[in-house]
Amino acid sequence: MERKAFNTDDGVRLSYLEGGRGHPLVMLPGWSQSAALFARQFEDLGRVARIIALDHRGHGESARPDRGYKVQRLAKDLFALLRALDLRAPDVLAHSMGAAVTWSYLLLFGAERPLGRLVLVDEPAALLARPDWTPAEREAAGAIVPDLGALAGFTAAVRSATETQSLAAILRPMFTPAIGEAELLAVAAENLKLPRDHAADLLADNVVQDWRAVIRTLRAPTLVFGGAASVHPPASQRWIAEAIPGAEVEILPADQGGSHFLFYENPRRFNDRVTAWLGR
Repeated sequence: MERKAFNTDDGVRLSYLEGGRGHPLVMLPGWSQSAALFARQFEDLGRVARIIALDHRGHGESARPDRGYKVQRLAKDLFALLRALDLRAPDVLAHSMGAAVTWSYLLLFGAERPLGRLVLVDEPAALLARPDWTPAEREAAGAIVPDLGALAGFTAAVRSATETQSLAAILRPMFTPAIGEAELLAVAAENLKLPRDHAADLLADNVVQDWRAVIRTLRAPTLVFGGAASVHPPASQRWIAEAIPGAEVEILPADQGGSHFLFYENPRRFNDRVTAWLGR
């Protein structure tokens, strides 16, 4: 993989990793993550695709401006990437908030510069519960944040977690107990490249979105992943697959690394499934 960069329309230098060969596959990390978290995918997926793994603004090796920490702005950054590299109908593999960026992109720019196939990894359609939703509706939407007060508490915790140990404590429930302490601290250190105030702002913006109406309009071939031990209900990933005609869903068991970071904990099963699906 080779480290490269481009400039957005508002003058922000964004970094990405590129390698492999074949049809383009844009890889979008989740909130506070970076392209480096996909390192266990690059070799296998690079055999069947030209990989472009993006660091969102403020994340990883990208510049850290004082503006733009909204899902819609990240979608515009994705549009800028596709335009800069002249990517036509690239496939997209998106983890967590990266899926929300993908849905926002399709809403805003999909008609102008369409995407190809989608691999969506463990992002619910709506993270914030609405007061009039039934328990079944909350589970299907993946609304694990019960109200705005809980969201305020979560963002406050993120703002104060400025050391690897404190951030690792926030991240730990997103992994299975099999994750080693050294690995968890390394992930936390990578997360800390995004300044915590920006991380909290972006988290809050991501949580209040509701993408159900957009998801129902999707017609691209789609593979959805979830984890039985994820913080997000597997039912939320099944709902997404059911809402998209012809979509497939894979829920990894808890004893097989089926966490929110299932691609990191069980790269062999994840990579085999994705490469087989892309190779059809």
